[in-house]
Amino acid sequence: MIYLFKYKKMTQTKNIKSPKILVVGSARHGKDTFAEILSQEFGMTFESSSQAASDIFLYESLKGKYKYKNPEECFEDRMNHRQEWYELICEYNKEDKARLAKGILERTDCYVGMRDHVEIEECLKQDLFDIIIWVDASKRLPMEDASSFNIDKSCADIVVENNDTLKDFFNKVVRIGNLIFKNNKK
Repeated sequence: MIYLFKYKKMTQTKNIKSPKILVVGSARHGKDTFAEILSQEFGMTFESSSQAASDIFLYESLKGKYKYKNPEECFEDRMNHRQEWYELICEYNKEDKARLAKGILERTDCYVGMRDHVEIEECLKQDLFDIIIWVDASKRLPMEDASSFNIDKSCADIVVENNDTLKDFFNKVVRIGNLIFKNNKK
């Protein structure tokens, strides 16, 4: 018996999956700036936990108490209620500690600003993130209060110091981006 096979030349497009990134660190240390640079230079999408939480559920929970007119107003007032936001996010994630993270990652490549160690552990257990990056400006800014933040650098795969100029920070972020996004630069 003789078998004849016809080989078809197939063109295959490379399906590059964007890495899923978690960016953490204390308040105002440059997490959003880190994500904005990766977005600008490499096309990465991102959303901060505070913005997502406001849009998804916090505005509805807090609008009556603080007389917010919209989710943006709620988001802008977040620094005045950090502990309350932390507690409400923990409550939202009560049944599934990765609930908010999964909601964010359905829409974006990067979650910016997780503040709870148990949530990070659950996200790692569920294999949600490819890499965790800590942004640290502790030589020039205070660390966040433990009442709304219970993680430290040990949860991160990479620690990026943000204690010098914005230009220095930008260059560091681009070098990291070149490694992370080497196959899907915009």
